[in-house]
Amino acid sequence: MTSPTSLSRNPRVRVTDVELLSDAWYVLRRTTFEFQHRDGRWTTEQRETYDRGNGATVLLYDVAGETVLLTRQFRYPVYVNDHPDGMFLETAAGLLDTDDAETAIRREAEEETGVRIGALEHVFDVYTSPGSVTERLHCYAAPYDPADRGAGGGIAEEGEDIEVVELRFEDALKMIGTGEIADAKTIMLLQWAALQGPFSARKGLE
Repeated sequence: MTSPTSLSRNPRVRVTDVELLSDAWYVLRRTTFEFQHRDGRWTTEQRETYDRGNGATVLLYDVAGETVLLTRQFRYPVYVNDHPDGMFLETAAGLLDTDDAETAIRREAEEETGVRIGALEHVFDVYTSPGSVTERLHCYAAPYDPADRGAGGGIAEEGEDIEVVELRFEDALKMIGTGEIADAKTIMLLQWAALQGPFSARKGLE
């Protein structure tokens, strides 16, 4: 990620100060900058940004079986913000760390679901919380063979306790409406799969 003090891509933004507030886990900064409004006025603004690095996620699907493979694990941030039990249903995902996005998602998918990905399709990149979190999420899709699945479950030494959940694709779509699937990346990838991806032809949408 570009250093905030060296940003120059937008002439309407002049960064004047960057304060490090915390780096206990990831990095929290407070940035002061001058911003030129559309009417020409300049104002001084402050924003806090949380930098946890970039990430990658993958929707694993089986067209023949009409299923998708998701994970369920406890997510404290959603638990504290009104999710019923914090047990969050989502696509396999993880931070890139020092890897490129493809290498990272192959690693994460195998650790979390037991699937060793073959062909991998890049779908899109998104910023899911642009008001405060810097993370850019690289989104992929890949087929899986139910017969070739390993154990998955995450890395116990890192505190991971991940349940692998296989769902009929139609049921997963319905779970968006009921709120049982409330994860943004998962919803976007499921909608893509229905509209443009592996399940679009069978719905007569191509």
